[in-house]
Amino acid sequence: MANFNFNKVILGGRLTADPELKTTPSGIAVTSFTIAVNRRFGSKNGEEAQADFINVTAWRQQAEFITRYFRKASSICIVGSIQTRSWTDPQGNKRYATDVVVDEAMFVDAKSESPAAVQQAAAAYGQFGQSPSYMPEGYSSYGAQSAPAYNTASAPTAPRFEEITDDDELPF
Repeated sequence: MANFNFNKVILGGRLTADPELKTTPSGIAVTSFTIAVNRRFGSKNGEEAQADFINVTAWRQQAEFITRYFRKASSICIVGSIQTRSWTDPQGNKRYATDVVVDEAMFVDAKSESPAAVQQAAAAYGQFGQSPSYMPEGYSSYGAQSAPAYNTASAPTAPRFEEITDDDELPF
């Protein structure tokens, strides 16, 4: 079997506290915070919900973005990876911690539900909390507000494929 390694996490939830920007001794921005994510499950009394509290760490520009535009109870979507670490405490016990390290952070609340600072950030950074790397002609720089007109009459036709009637000859 091929070597298959994949570590990708997508979380949507609410911040449990205001994120605080810190810097490492070498000057790298970092913030750690917790996201409350509801988990629904069925029980004898019907459907119930329970919150999971997930530790999250963001570095550099993502840390600056999150601490600037998100507050306690803000909805947020995080894309990242799980990272585990271990250490020995002063009593000699082995300790473990699991965090989600942020690759992307996105706004979730509708514009009307967001505070003014978040609305400003959405305008400044685009819908997904980061500046777009490519924007086709005819689109505004802050989202697809005016789609370009396409002439469908001159659009190429779909390719024609040969129909196979006897599939006993197929190699799979």
